[in-house]
Formats: sequence, structure tokens, C-alpha cells
Amino acid sequence: MRSTAPRAATPRRYLMCPPAHFRVTYSINPWMDPGKPVDLPLALAQWEDLRDRYLALGHTVEELEPRRELPDMVFAANGATVVDGRVLGARFAHPERAEEAAVHAAWFRAQGYTDVLEPEHINEGEGDFAVTASWLLAGRGFRSSPLSHPEAQEFFGRPVIGLDLVDPRYYHLDTALCVLDDTTDGEIMYYPGAFSAGSREVLRRLFPDALVATEEDAAALGLNAVSDGRHVLLPQAAVGLFEPLRARGYEPIGMDLGELLKGGGSVKCCTQELRA
Repeated sequence: MRSTAPRAATPRRYLMCPPAHFRVTYSINPWMDPGKPVDLPLALAQWEDLRDRYLALGHTVEELEPRRELPDMVFAANGATVVDGRVLGARFAHPERAEEAAVHAAWFRAQGYTDVLEPEHINEGEGDFAVTASWLLAGRGFRSSPLSHPEAQEFFGRPVIGLDLVDPRYYHLDTALCVLDDTTDGEIMYYPGAFSAGSREVLRRLFPDALVATEEDAAALGLNAVSDGRHVLLPQAAVGLFEPLRARGYEPIGMDLGELLKGGGSVKCCTQELRA
């Protein structure tokens, strides 16, 4: 029987980028509509609320300097994947975001990271790589190339579990799945409808006790969440996830990132984890 006792949070280090130049002038996912203007002061206030919540929970937040010509840099999760202090850089699928990869790589090198790989194959960082205690769960189908999976496995020395995404609304793995406890291999939440039949079966076998989200909560980007092992920061509109999370001993914290949702991202998209 699953314990409902409160869980222990572990201090985290995150990389974020203020949405100083955030705007939607092109569309590279179904959420983006250039006809819907962005309220930039509100977007910045919502982002600052997320950053400040991390700090209040005892986490460390590093900040990237935003670039005017790169409006999607606020979605910092896409810039790299960091495991055990090793940095697998990104290679973006769309030219509108391509230059972000070099900005991230330069930041890591300036911070003293010595093991930084600029990948040969397309991957969009933690958008499509989710880290558990032993594995990398890896999305493919819309942005990341299947060839990026063996590249990541070779670099990190961790088994990579490939998962096929089939619904364009969930174009990255982090819109359809969240690792709740990365100290084990068994605590995730996900939306089955985002995955192919075979990938659903893989998830069912690997994570028989997973929290399975409804279509309504997935459509609120409720799975684009960040967990520190106890606190789960997620979109406040995903109301159906709050009680199931509490029943498992987690403390859900609802966040309003409605302006950033216009770019197709929420809590996780704004948050890259720097795993030592």
C-alpha cells in the first residue's frame, strides 16, 4: 500500500531566463497564435512569482541573460539536459530557436562545466528528456530525433527509454509526463492519450502505480510541472491533479503562468534542472 505520509524535499538548483523579450510572432506548436498579443508585464510578473516560489522553498535559481532576438528563451528547459554535472546540449528542430543552443552552451562553459557535448542529433533538452533515478525517459515524434536517444545513452551512461508522442498538443515529453520523485524509478504522472499504444504499454509496465492524468488536466498543461520530491509546482488550472497528489504525500502548489502558456509552456518549460 502506497504511503500517504509527507515526503521529503531535496534542495535543487535551477536555470531560468526572464521573459524580458517574450512575444508570439510565429507558431511552432499548436498553442502559439500570433494573433493573441502577450501582456509582457504580466508574463514577467508570473515568471517572477515562479522564481520567487523556488527561492522560498529553499532552492537555488541561476538566471540566463535574455536576448531580444530569441523570444522563446524563457523556456529554459529546452536548452540542455544536465545529469551528474555532465551537459548534453540542445539542437533545436526549428530555426526560430536554433541560436538558443549556443547561448546555453556558452553559459555552462562560463560557469565552469567542463563536460559539455554539442549534439549531432536534434533534441530539445529537458523538453524531451526526463530523468529518473536510473533511466532517461525520452520523447520523440515531433521535436526530438530518435537518433538523439542513443547519443544521450552513450553520453550519460544511463538506459534511455524511448516514448512516442502522437498528439501535437503534447509536442514535448514534458507536456505529457512529469517525474515526481527522481530518487526512485517508480513515481511519475502522465497523460496516456499523448502516447502511442506501445508507449502506453511501456509506461504501464514500468510505472504501474503512476498517477494517470485526465484529458482535462493534461489540456491545462498540468503535467508541465516541477517536483522537488515533496512540492509539486504545476498550473493552477489542473485542479484534478491536486487531490491525487496530496493522497500520495505530495504538496501541490498551483501557479498561474497563463501568459507564458501562449507560447506553449508552463512551469517545467521555464525550469531547467542543474543536476550535480
